[in-house]
Amino acid sequence: MIRQTAFGIALSTIVLASGLTNAIPTQYSAKKTNQVNTGTISSQAVLTNNFNTTELEKSIFDQINSYRASKGLSKLTLNKRISKQARIHSQNMASGKVPFSHNGFEKRVKSTSISFQSAAENVAFNQGYDDPAAEAIRGWIKSPGHLKNLKGKYRLTGVGVATNKQGQVYLTQIFILN
Repeated sequence: MIRQTAFGIALSTIVLASGLTNAIPTQYSAKKTNQVNTGTISSQAVLTNNFNTTELEKSIFDQINSYRASKGLSKLTLNKRISKQARIHSQNMASGKVPFSHNGFEKRVKSTSISFQSAAENVAFNQGYDDPAAEAIRGWIKSPGHLKNLKGKYRLTGVGVATNKQGQVYLTQIFILN
């Protein structure tokens, strides 16, 4: 695993957040954000991982569907409009344009132009892992709020991943029941 800084100090960080809405499209109700920080970031650490974000997005989609199938749940259908909104959110978080959060979740869901009964969102960022998608999913599965989203009765999903110069990987998955 790539977990080395320029000084040889092991570094790995993952932070997770989960948001959920069970509202009709004209209403919005957010579940309290769960955040888990499983490591610390050295202010001197500089990691530059060259991840293919498209491959990471596909990996998250495939791994989540495998997980759902293993639990007897229906597979999700990947939707380009939902993925576009998830990707924009990850890019905005990676660039620092918005904080790591669910801020704007309602707008992201409405921007898909998909009529929905309920929607949910899982976000994560991590640094220092060879497989940031698998690490985010492991964290999501261990977290009750994230797991509820992963196992929800959703039909559609979208995944977006972005990285920054500091080697941080931001991951967003949006779930929609239409």
